[in-house]
Amino acid sequence: MDRYLASELIGPFLFGVGAFSSVGVAIGTLFDLVRRVTEKGLPLDIAIEVFLLKLPDFIVLAFPMSVLLATLMGYSRLSADSEIVALRSCGVSIYRAIVPAVVMSLFVTGLTFAFNELVVPAANYRATITLERAMNREKPPFRDRNIIYTQFDRVRKDNGHKVKVMTRLFYAEEFDGNRMKGLTILDRSEGNLSQVVVSESATWNPAQNTWDFFNGTIYLIGEGGSYRNIVRFEHQQLQLPRTPLDLAARGRDYGEMSIAQAKERLEIISQGGDEDKIIELKVRIQQKYALPFVCVLFGLVGSTLGIRPRRASKATSFGISIVIIFGYYLLAFITNAFGQLGILSPFMAAWLPLGIGLAIAIGLLIRASR
Repeated sequence: MDRYLASELIGPFLFGVGAFSSVGVAIGTLFDLVRRVTEKGLPLDIAIEVFLLKLPDFIVLAFPMSVLLATLMGYSRLSADSEIVALRSCGVSIYRAIVPAVVMSLFVTGLTFAFNELVVPAANYRATITLERAMNREKPPFRDRNIIYTQFDRVRKDNGHKVKVMTRLFYAEEFDGNRMKGLTILDRSEGNLSQVVVSESATWNPAQNTWDFFNGTIYLIGEGGSYRNIVRFEHQQLQLPRTPLDLAARGRDYGEMSIAQAKERLEIISQGGDEDKIIELKVRIQQKYALPFVCVLFGLVGSTLGIRPRRASKATSFGISIVIIFGYYLLAFITNAFGQLGILSPFMAAWLPLGIGLAIAIGLLIRASR
C-alpha cells in the first residue's frame, strides 16, 4: 500500500518541480539575461552559465510547492476513484493513509536543507561574480568607501540604571584593500567626548593587534567640550578593535550565504551596533531554518485536502495549490516585516506562519478522519 501511494505522489512531485522552478527562473532570471544579451552585449555562453547557476535557487523554492501539488493531486485522484473509500473499508485509517505523504515530505525537507546549505549559496555567489566580470563591473573584494564602525557599550547612569550608549565612532573615507584613508575617530569611552583623532591613513598591525595611524592629529577635549591639548604625529599606534577591517570585507548577499556564513557575518555586524542590519540578518537566519519544514506543512495540507471525498480535476488541484502557496507566503512576508520592525522576535517572525499552518492542517486532518 505504501509503495502504491508513494508511486501516486512521485509523478506530480517531479511535474511540480519542473513547472514551479521553470516559472520562477523565467521571471527571476531568464528575462533579465535575455535583456542583457540583446541590449548590453552579454556573451551567450556566460548567460547560459549564469542561468544554470541560478537554477538551484529556484528548485529549492519549488520543493515545498511541489510537495503540496503532489499530495493534493495524488490523494484527490485516489479519492475521486473511490480508492480511499476502499482503503477505509479495509480498516486503513486516514492517519495511516497519509503516512507516505508525511515520509515523502520529510525526505524533501532534508533535501531542501541540503540544497539550501551546500549548493544554493555557492551557486548564487558564483553566478554574481561571473555576471559582474562579464559586464566589466566586478566589485572589489572589499568595501572601498565610507567605512563606518560604531562601538557601543553599557554604562551605568547616576540613577544606577545601565543604558547602551556609543563609546567610539570610527570613520574611513576610503579603503584600498590594505590602507584606510581619511580617518576620523571620536572617542567617548570615558562617558563624554574625550578625544578626536584625525589621520591621513591607517593600517592594521596583525603582529601587535593595533592600528598604525600616519600623519594625523589628536584633539584632547576637556570638560565642557573645550580643547585642552592638540597632539600632531607622523606615526601613532592606537588600541582599537579590528572590526572596521572586517566590516570593510565584502559581504555576500543573504542568498549567497549558508547558515554558518550568516552567523559569522552576524558576529561581525553585531560589533558595529547597526540594529536594523542585526535584526534583519537574525530573521534571515531563522528563515533558513524554517524554509525546509514548509515541505512538511504543505504535505499535511495537501494530503488532508486531497483525501476528502470529492471529484477534482488536475487543473482544480493546481489552482488550489496556487491559492494556498500565495496565502502562506503572504503571511510569511507580513511576519517577516514585523520581525524586521522589531514587533516580533526573529524566531517568531520566521516560525509563526509555519505554526499557524500546522495548526490548521492538524485541524483539517482531525475533521477528515471523523
